[in-house]
Amino acid sequence: MTPRIFLNAKEEQEIMQGFPWVFDNEISSVKFEDEKKNVVQSSLKDCKVADGTVVEVFAKGGAFLGTGVINRKSKITVRLIGSEHADKILEDPQSFYNKKIQDAYDLRKLHYNIHDSYRLIFAEADFIPGLICERYVDTKKNVYLVIQFLSLSCEVFRKEILEALRKIIKPFGIYERSDASVREKEGLEQRSCWLGEKREEVITIRENEIELEVDLVRGQKTGYFLDQKDNRAVVGKLCEKKRVLDTFTHTGAFGLNAFKNGAKEVISVDISQEAVDMVNRNIERNHAGAKMKAVCADVFDLLKEYEKNGEKFDVIILDPPAFTKSAKMIEKAYGGYKEINLRAMRLLKENGILVTCSCSHFFDSNVFYPMIMKAAEDSKKKVQILEKRGAGPDHPVLLGYPKSEYLKCAICRVI
Repeated sequence: MTPRIFLNAKEEQEIMQGFPWVFDNEISSVKFEDEKKNVVQSSLKDCKVADGTVVEVFAKGGAFLGTGVINRKSKITVRLIGSEHADKILEDPQSFYNKKIQDAYDLRKLHYNIHDSYRLIFAEADFIPGLICERYVDTKKNVYLVIQFLSLSCEVFRKEILEALRKIIKPFGIYERSDASVREKEGLEQRSCWLGEKREEVITIRENEIELEVDLVRGQKTGYFLDQKDNRAVVGKLCEKKRVLDTFTHTGAFGLNAFKNGAKEVISVDISQEAVDMVNRNIERNHAGAKMKAVCADVFDLLKEYEKNGEKFDVIILDPPAFTKSAKMIEKAYGGYKEINLRAMRLLKENGILVTCSCSHFFDSNVFYPMIMKAAEDSKKKVQILEKRGAGPDHPVLLGYPKSEYLKCAICRVI
């Protein structure tokens, strides 16, 4: 029999609303067969179900909730992979994952053409927990996939997932970037390598008619942040004849969109010299050197220096890394977000545009927008939010799973 997980009373509500995880403290008991084929019901601690086993999840009263994969090494003990019963999934797991990946691909084709780069699989939001897959198309029209197996729930179906990707996407190359520390919490070793034939490690993609270098092997996370693509295009259109400050720039993509749309001057800033070197290559690649420059500096220090020197800008873009990766660090992160926003507001000319972002799901909209208000209050400015934006349609938001709505991008006028 398929092992069965029974939840504590009233723990099923979130799952019924779409939440795809079961935590260890939500589990009442586990029913399974022992080595003698006797059916045993025990606590989670005493159960003999091996990590990586497909299990079925039930409410306390016996209602079936879905099928998942158990991993007692993780606080997220079960990640749900489907609403079907386990036997239906396990009789043909290849077809099961073929359909999931085809569905994700079909969704992206509604919004993007064959030469676009985008996130192909967004983990739980695409119903494949723990799996991230980016689809990059280089300027030679070769398709590359960069993939992360971040949980045991997708690692155990690794063969089927890779087979489905090769069949449906037909990539020129696949690079695995399962080098995130979260794998260790799942009891998995980190891994980073080509899957199949080795290809170019650094490629050039085209985004919003701009050419950008992407380092598949050494770039942050999966090489590039595709989630801001549409936001960069929108912001670029606000920059004609403007002086623009693009902070935490990474590749210079926001700044290059500003340049493409006729900015008078663009300064792109990053603390990493390696990132600045990449920005300089992208500036040269797009013939932007007459109006755009890259600066290697700590953004916090540079904003202070610019304020002291009386510098003024028409548009300032704040796209920092996640200042908090846990709920415990929200208060500390709040201070960091507020400081850069406050200083940016002081550096803007009258009616200047502030584009301010947060990519931490812990720092949600209920904290993010009040933070902007407090920064405005302390800088003695008034702020109009012209538009609230998030990630593009290649990052769908799964209702019931707040973590999938992680990116906030507010376009503001500062008065």
